[in-house]
Amino acid sequence: MSDRPRSLRPAPRTSKPEPDPSGPALDIRIQSRRWREVEDLKPRIGAAITAAVALAPVKPAPGAELNLLLTDDRRIRIVNRDWRGFDKATNVLSFPAAPPERIGTSPVIGDIVLAYETLVREAQAEDKAFGDHLSHLVIHGLLHLLGEDHETEAEAQRMEALETAALARLGIADPYAGSEPEPMQPRPAAKTKKPQPAS
Repeated sequence: MSDRPRSLRPAPRTSKPEPDPSGPALDIRIQSRRWREVEDLKPRIGAAITAAVALAPVKPAPGAELNLLLTDDRRIRIVNRDWRGFDKATNVLSFPAAPPERIGTSPVIGDIVLAYETLVREAQAEDKAFGDHLSHLVIHGLLHLLGEDHETEAEAQRMEALETAALARLGIADPYAGSEPEPMQPRPAAKTKKPQPAS
C-alpha cells in the first residue's frame, strides 16, 4: 500500500487498444455538433473501414492516413461547389490522395466528407437505420479512394457488389435490394417442327 495520500496518487490508466498496423491510420474531424450525438460513431466508422479494406481489390499501404470530415449540409455544399462544380449538398464526397496504381505505396489514402442532414434524410426516406446508412457511405467513400467507381454499368455493378459484401460482414442488409429492375420474364419456348422421318 502506498503511503501517499489518495488524492496525490496517479489515476489508474486504461490501456488503449493498439491500432491495427495493417489498417489505415484514421483521423476523424467533427465539424457539426450533431455528429457528437451519434452513438458508437467511431467504432462504427472503424468497422466499416476494416470491412471495406478487407474486400477492396486495391489495398492501401499499412498505416496510410485516412481523413474523415463529419460535417453538415451547408459546409459540404461549399466543398461540392468549390471542388466539383455542383452547388448543392450531397451525402458523401471522396478526394483520393493518389491514383489507384500508387495507393499501395502512398502514405495518404485521401479524404472522405460526410453531411449529417443528408444522411438523416436519406436514411428516413429509404427506411434504413442511420448507423447502417453511415456505414454504407463510409464504405462507398473509401472504395472510391481505393480506385473503384460507378461511371459505367459494369463499374457500378462491381462497386455495389463490393459494398454489399462489406456491409454483410457488418450484419447490414443489402442497401440495393429491391432497387434493381424486375428481371425479364423468360420467353416462351419457340415451337419447333417435329423432325420428319426420312423416307
